[in-house]
Formats: sequence, structure tokens, C-alpha cells
Amino acid sequence: MSSRSEIASARRVVVKIGSSSLTGADGHLDLAALRALVDVLAARRADGGQVVLVTSGAIAAGIGPLGLASRPRDLATAQAAASVGQGMLVARYAEAFAAHGMRVGQVLLTAEDTVRRGHYRNAQRSLERLLDLGVVPVVNENDAVATDEIRFGDNDRLAALVSHLVRADAMVLLTDVDGLYDGPPSRPGTRRIAEVRSPADIEGVEVTGRGSAVGTGGMLTKLESVSIATGTGIPVVLTKAQHAAAALAGEPVGT
Repeated sequence: MSSRSEIASARRVVVKIGSSSLTGADGHLDLAALRALVDVLAARRADGGQVVLVTSGAIAAGIGPLGLASRPRDLATAQAAASVGQGMLVARYAEAFAAHGMRVGQVLLTAEDTVRRGHYRNAQRSLERLLDLGVVPVVNENDAVATDEIRFGDNDRLAALVSHLVRADAMVLLTDVDGLYDGPPSRPGTRRIAEVRSPADIEGVEVTGRGSAVGTGGMLTKLESVSIATGTGIPVVLTKAQHAAAALAGEPVGT
């Protein structure tokens, strides 16, 4: 079975979406983008699949309401923005999923929850029970209390670790780039890499760790996340948020 077919037939999928795909240039939540994603995930759920959503966007969602010009650089202000934005973010997801007759459950994690045995087992039980009850877990890093020393650093890594927690059959990383390219996508002549089966397939590929103005991840962190997931046999698709439905259907989009 090809990796694309494995994605299409996966019973349990972890889907991660980045801040840049959920917010507009003004820092506010893009409700149309959020609802479009929910429509895709609800359709997957209606077909009998299980979905765990790992979502960025809490800090970005708090930028506008707090009157900030851009993403905060100091930890305390970032935590305040996350505290304000997280409630807004989950409320919008709850509304969007409710339109499909579905419920969501918020799960906020710190890095310790995936490395300390007691925390790990508790998080695993909680997520499993939510899925058993037909609830869509909406997972994010607990930015309001996480310190620099115990942060995941970005939700790409969090998504890979959550994939292990729930024993996912596949992972989909949604971003603002149409897959992995062999150089900066804006550079003329670069090409999208359709499939990666071993490290040899990405030798010489130029990637950076820089994220967007509202996010923390970059292509480097995504490749690190992919390595964590695929290391235990979980197939991954990396593509644009607008291609979520096609990616979940196993169509040849992204990487």
C-alpha cells in the first residue's frame, strides 16, 4: 500500500494547522479558514474516521483583542495573549463543529506531559476517552503557563508526539506552503518534492527554521516533526491548508 493510500484509509488521523493558516494579516482569526477546515474534518468524521486536531493560533488570536501590533516577543505578554486567544479559538471551533452536530474537547499540553510517564499516561487516557465518546480533541500547547525551558517550541513537534500518544494511523501537517521544495519556494526553478521515503530523498534540500510573523514553526521544524512520526511508521502529508480535503483523500498534493 502506498503512503497516499495509507492516508486515505487511516482510521485515526492527527491534523495540525499552523497560525499562519488561521489568521489574517491583521492578527485576527480568519473565521472562513477555520470553518473551511472544520468542514473537511467533519466530513472525515462522518465517514467513520477519528480526528485529533492540533491547532496553533491562540497567541495570534489574542493579538488583535489586546491591541498589539505584532506577535509579542517577551514571554509574559505572549502568555497573556495566549490566555485571551485560547478561549476565543476554542469557542470558534466549538461553534463550527456544532454546525455538524459534533462536540469538541479542549486539551492543553506542556512538554512534560509527553515525557513524564504519569503525565503521558494521563494525557493518553484523556484523549482516548474523548475519541471513544465521539468528541474531537482540540489540542494546543499550554502557552499561558509554559516557560521557555519546557516548551515544545512549535506545534509541529507537538503534533508528532500527539500522534504517538493516540497511536494515530496518519498525520497531516497543514501550513501556508504547498509541500516541501528543494529550495525557497519563491526562488524561480525550485520544485516541489512529491514523496520522501528516506533521508537520501532530501539531501541538498535548503530549509530554514524561520516561521511566519504569527507562528513559530518553519520547514525545518516540520521536517523534525515528520522524522518523529515516520520513525514509528506513521505516514505524513505536508501541504497547504486549502488542500486538506485532497490530502486526506490520498490525492497527490503536497509532500
